[in-house]
Amino acid sequence: MQKQIYKTRGNKGLFDEQFNYEQLSSMGNPLDTICKVLDFEMFRPLLEAKLLNKEKKNNAGAKPFDVLLMFKIILLQRYYGLGDKQVEYQIIDRLSFKRFLGLETGDKVPDEKTVWAFREQLTKVGLVDELFDQFIGHLESNGLIFNEGQIIDASFTIAPRQRNTREENRQIKDGQGKDL
Repeated sequence: MQKQIYKTRGNKGLFDEQFNYEQLSSMGNPLDTICKVLDFEMFRPLLEAKLLNKEKKNNAGAKPFDVLLMFKIILLQRYYGLGDKQVEYQIIDRLSFKRFLGLETGDKVPDEKTVWAFREQLTKVGLVDELFDQFIGHLESNGLIFNEGQIIDASFTIAPRQRNTREENRQIKDGQGKDL
């Protein structure tokens, strides 16, 4: 028998997935940053009030995906500049996206048509601006700035802190800021 000279592959251990998540976090996963400062459950009442079909007479038919899951997918699209098909692919492919969305390996991922339909529904009921304003407001109140961009360079930036005293702010507002 030949001596093994390389690390083994293909043998999944009990804690391998958890180890991968910890590795992602230690590398500065920006999606973890969002989850640390924002409780997405705050969006649920508004989403469910506007989007769930309360007039449904029975439980027949396909169940919809969770509204928070779908809202988070829309956030991923905007944050990383992804289309419907591309966001579906990235969710299937990327461990960090699955973690952000609360999906496990093997969970059903909404397809591109489902993502499109949800975004259209948000637009139709006029929730898009309200939700994004709330989302961005909560990030900013925690010192983060939402930088939309391509998947390779989307990031969060620590918001600059105001260092002026109240007196200096008053002087600036009075037009005497040049002297400071």
